[in-house]
This record gives sequence, structure tokens and C-alpha cells, in this order.
Amino acid sequence: MSKIKKISGAEAVIKSLLKEGVDLIYGYPGGAIMPIYDELYKYEDKLNHVMTRHEQGATHAAQGFARVSGKVGVVMATSGPGATNLVTGIADAQIDSTPMVCITGQVASHLLGSDAFQETDIIGISSPITKWNCQVTKASEIPEVLAKAFYIAKSGRPGPVLIDITKDAQFELMEFSYSKCDSIRSYNPIPNYSIKQLKKAAELINNAKKPFIVFGQGVILGNAETEFKKFIEKTGIPSAWTILGLSALSSDHPLNVGMVGMHGNYGPNVLTNQCDLLIAVGMRFDDRVTGNLETYAKQAKIIHFDIDPSEINKTVEVDVPVLGTVKETLPEILKLVNKNRHENWLGKFHSLYKTEYDKVIKEELHPTKEGLSMAEVIKEINIASKGNAIIVTDVGQHQMIACRYAKFNKSKSNVTSGGLGTMGFALPAALGAKMGAPEREVVAVIGDGGYQMTIQELGTIFQTGSAVKIVVLNNNFLGMVRQWQEMFFEKRYASTELVNPDFVTIAKGYHIEAKKVTKRDELKSSIEKMLKSTKPFFLEVLVEKEHNVFPMIPTGASVSDIRLD
Repeated sequence: MSKIKKISGAEAVIKSLLKEGVDLIYGYPGGAIMPIYDELYKYEDKLNHVMTRHEQGATHAAQGFARVSGKVGVVMATSGPGATNLVTGIADAQIDSTPMVCITGQVASHLLGSDAFQETDIIGISSPITKWNCQVTKASEIPEVLAKAFYIAKSGRPGPVLIDITKDAQFELMEFSYSKCDSIRSYNPIPNYSIKQLKKAAELINNAKKPFIVFGQGVILGNAETEFKKFIEKTGIPSAWTILGLSALSSDHPLNVGMVGMHGNYGPNVLTNQCDLLIAVGMRFDDRVTGNLETYAKQAKIIHFDIDPSEINKTVEVDVPVLGTVKETLPEILKLVNKNRHENWLGKFHSLYKTEYDKVIKEELHPTKEGLSMAEVIKEINIASKGNAIIVTDVGQHQMIACRYAKFNKSKSNVTSGGLGTMGFALPAALGAKMGAPEREVVAVIGDGGYQMTIQELGTIFQTGSAVKIVVLNNNFLGMVRQWQEMFFEKRYASTELVNPDFVTIAKGYHIEAKKVTKRDELKSSIEKMLKSTKPFFLEVLVEKEHNVFPMIPTGASVSDIRLD
């Protein structure tokens, strides 16, 4: 009888990843994860490993990849600082519901708790920011734990999972067999929907005179864009998006009334406090969306469609919760709702949009000032890309401007850091997005502050040859912080002015074609040139230094107290 061939725990990791259909990993090698990297060497033809220049860059790249491809992003790092450098990206993925599996090396199990070189308790550190985490000390545990990790990361409301593997478990020999995980006792990723709740919701919808929908990323994560569109078209309900819901519904859809939240559109924010029915679809009632909870939609009945029971009544009390995935619940409610139109009510959104256009938007898109505005840069990107590009944004003024003015024809086109608001997100996330959707144009729109937090990932873009288009909107300020200092701190610009390097020279140092725009008449042709390029391209645009993003809801104010200036 022939002996079953045994393999190392490290090889079991690689084989498990292949069984899960993984073909791309972002990571950074080091001592405690070296056995896995040694095995990776043998599988280079099956697994593409991208070495980012910093572990945080690996997490954001994996997020960008996951957000546009719908697959699980995979990250590897060594113990100690390698693992702790993942923390920001893991926290970002947790709050924005991005499926990610992080594999970290750990010191040998006999050294655990001894403060060995590069030892840190990454399980303890990551517990609050992961959907699940697990430390593996025996090679035999690896296949089962990884199968569980992938299942948990992508099922239900997605999120990040971290698996910490000791060095001796990576060397230990084991008999390999792999079974995909499809259920876990006491874990119910998709709650069963209730027909009774759907009937209650349908009754409220059918009787409403001024209904209003706010939709979020749940529509995209649930692949329910078509179902959502059918639902709003049958009911005729004006629909606004959160920043992570952006692109689930095409920008030019007649029922798309814009963005809610702190820098959202005037109409959707003001009318939140005038609607008689508020329908939340796959979104969180985040503080940036609700403003002052004491005054938020108090006059309205509220329906909340969500996959995650913990989001129901977390901050906003709702009348009818509808649990389940919107992919299933929207077709069911479609059978129960009447065909309707709310033309007068929709007209109110249009009227307030006109007010906003006259007071804010017109000057943003067609500035009369000499200095370039951020919005006109986004407008030119829309024109040149015909609304088909994936736009990846960092965090700050440029993010709000891009979300407000970018035009999208297809879903999974807007990649940004929502809940955590991570500066430095965009450059590595754009690399991941390009690798997740290589056939699509990917444009990273970044401020001069956030850009310098992860600028080293230009090296990864150069090494992979990924044709990411990078636009830095340079105002020589941390613009959003400066805006707050101007408005609420009597113009005390403490630590917000940036003395920047020559960004074009830096890009050229990485062998990336680069250009700087300082005048309006150079903008259109420069953006066209950038988008026509088949290689990575860097474009720096000098924009107005002291420019504010409006509309704006001051922190703690009511959504209906939104300011236009």
C-alpha cells in the first residue's frame, strides 16, 4: 500500500488558495511568512503575487480588486510590523463591507507570548476590526480554517478575515485534503425574509404621497442593480445614493436625484425632512448621512431593507425592517407594489436642484475665476471617458467633488473609502481596481495630501505595468481640514498648508509619463492624452487654493439646515 504523500503547512496554504480560485495575492514577504513565500515560488505560473511597497498598500489594493471584481481580495504579510501595517486596511474593509482574507505569518508556537523578535498579538489587535480571525498552530488545521475564512469573508454582509499561522505550522508536514465551506453552525449570513414584513412595507409604499429612497452599497454587493431599477421604475420613487451606493444606478436615470450626506445634493438632504416615507435600501444610517438624529426624517415612516440585522434600529428607529438580501427581497416586493408616478413630488427635487445649480454647481463646472476648479477636472474626465471609467478617489475635498460630479453608466465604477475615510487609499486601490477589471479605464483622483501617504505605490504600478491613470488635484493644502478651519475655527490654518515636492519629477523617477496642468486651456487635451495612453500616466492639476465644497451640512446640524455657501 502506497503512502499518502505529505506536504508542508506552507504548501497547504497555497493549495487551499488555488482551491478557492485565487489567482492574485498582494503582499510583502518577511521572516515569519517565508516558508509560504518559498512555496509560492513553485506556483508562480498559477498565482500572481504583487509585492506592494508597504503592507497597507497591499490591503487597499486588495480592496480595490474586490470592489470592482466582486471576488475576495487576498493579502499576505509577515509577523509584527508586517501584520500591524495591515490594520488600517482591515478596518477600512470592515466598515465598508469588503471581502478580504489576510494571511499573516507568526513566530513559532513555542515562542508565543515571549516577546520574541517581530512577535505581536495580531489576533488581539484585529479582533474588533475583522469579521472573523483565527490563529493556526498546527498544519492539519490550515485547509479547514482557510475554507472557513473565504466563506465568512464573502457570505452575507462581506468583510475582512485574518488568519495568523505560526512558523512551525508552516513547516509541519500534513496530509492535504480540501473541502469548500458552505455553512457554519450558528452563523446565518442571509436572514430569511418575512412575507409579512414585505406586505407591511408594500402597504406603506402604495399609500405614500411623498416617498423617498436612499440606496447604498448593499445594492452593488447583492448584485441587485437590475432588481433595484425595476423597483424604482414601477413605483416612480425619487432615489438618492450614499457615496458607496454611487454607480448602482446610472447617473442620468430620471429617478436618480443625487447624493445624500454632508456634502450631498441640496434636494435629497432638505426633502429627507419632508418625505412621508423613507425607504433605505442596503445602506447604513451613518452620521454623515443623518446629521442630527433628533430631527432626521421624524415626520416619515421608515422602511429599512438590509442583510445585516445589527444595522436595524442601530441609530434610526424604523417602522418596517425587511431583512434578507435585496437580490431576493426587491423582486418579492415588486409583486406587491402598485405602478405609480410621483411627478409633483419629483418636481420638488428638480426645483431644489435648480437652486443648487444656480448657487453652487454652475460656478463649479464653468468657473469664472482664473483658477481651475476640481469639478471642471471631473467634468473633463466624464467627457473623455464617456462615463465608462472606474473612478477611484482618496479622502477629502476632491473625494466629495468627484462623488458629486462624476458620471457613471455602469455599476462597480466608484471606489472610495467611505466609513473609515482613509487618506492614502486611492493610489493602491486604483492598482487593485485595474487588476480586477483590466479591460476598463481606471482613473485615480487624489489630493496632494493623501497622495503622499502612499506615494511609494508608484513603484508597484511601474513594476506591474498596470495602466492606472493618476490625477492629483493639488491645492497645496489639506483642503477639507482647511475648509473646516476657515468655517469653524476662525481661519486658524493650523498644520494644513503643504509645501509639496515636484510631483512630475517623482512620477518620471518611476518611469511613468507625467504632465502638469496650470491653465484651463491645457486641461481638456491633457486629460484626453492621459486617457488615450496604454500605460500608467500621471497628471498634476493645480487647482484653486482656498476653495470650499458646498453644499455642506455642519457637524451636528439637521440635514435640512444644509448650507449652500
